[in-house]
Amino acid sequence: MQQARPALLDQLGTLGDATRSRILLLLEHNEITVAELCAILQAPQSTVSRHLKALADNGWVVSRAEGTSRLYGMANGELEPSARRLWLLVRQEMARTASAIQDGRRLQRVLTERRSKSQEFFHSGAGQWDQLREQLFGKNMSAGVLLGLVDESWVVGDLGCGSGLLAAMLAPWVRQVIGVDESATMAQTARKRSRDFANVEIRRGRLESLPLEDELLDAATCVLVLHHVAEPRLALREVARVLKPGGRLLVADMLPHDREQFRRQMGHVWLGFADKQMRAHFAAAGFTAVSFRELPPEPSATGPGLFVATGRKA
Repeated sequence: MQQARPALLDQLGTLGDATRSRILLLLEHNEITVAELCAILQAPQSTVSRHLKALADNGWVVSRAEGTSRLYGMANGELEPSARRLWLLVRQEMARTASAIQDGRRLQRVLTERRSKSQEFFHSGAGQWDQLREQLFGKNMSAGVLLGLVDESWVVGDLGCGSGLLAAMLAPWVRQVIGVDESATMAQTARKRSRDFANVEIRRGRLESLPLEDELLDAATCVLVLHHVAEPRLALREVARVLKPGGRLLVADMLPHDREQFRRQMGHVWLGFADKQMRAHFAAAGFTAVSFRELPPEPSATGPGLFVATGRKA
């Protein structure tokens, strides 16, 4: 009976071909298409494809589709320890050869060409980039991306959550979101909006008397709600109560304005807040490291200007 050949001997046979070792050198730290490999190796596509198939069959190479192209790379994380040791020996010898050195130079030209195509686009279209990005990915793309900076272990309170838009945006990025709103209609709408998120809970309650335990939250938001509150300092003290020591509060609201109709039509108690006024409110509630930033106006917005104020519970 013929004995099975040790796997290492099969790998020796695979790497015994110089072209395959050259390909692995190129793919060790880069994903490259067949066309790019043909240009680098100066070999026909049939030859390159044949060697790639042999490498893939023996577990040296993996590939993935990207659009209409297929990118190839070395299976670095999937190699057996014996194969890895073999590769290090072969790599040491192959990297010194004239053909491998020339391959490296051609690889740099390929990578430079990739970068130049991107740079050419931005050089010619820089003025239209913001418009194009909004058209392709939406106006709120940047806000969604920045949510990735939020700590995934946090419990966040969306206080005055309204229809639950912010709670739903936060849910994928944190451990739990607790929304609070006084309006039964708003709370019901928020529950419907966030029903697909198991980590979102909506509670009924006033900002001045939150239905939350002491030191429950890592962070809290009050977005376009403080101008409805009769006693802002009392509300901020209540927020401080439910925040953990060092917890962060973010308030977004309107800058001072003179639109008296907002009182009649929407029940606004305050016509915006100024920098000095907000800093005093934060300090009285026990917040430190207070910041106040005016937001750049949206060209299509018709309402008053907005600000964002932040502070940390002492």
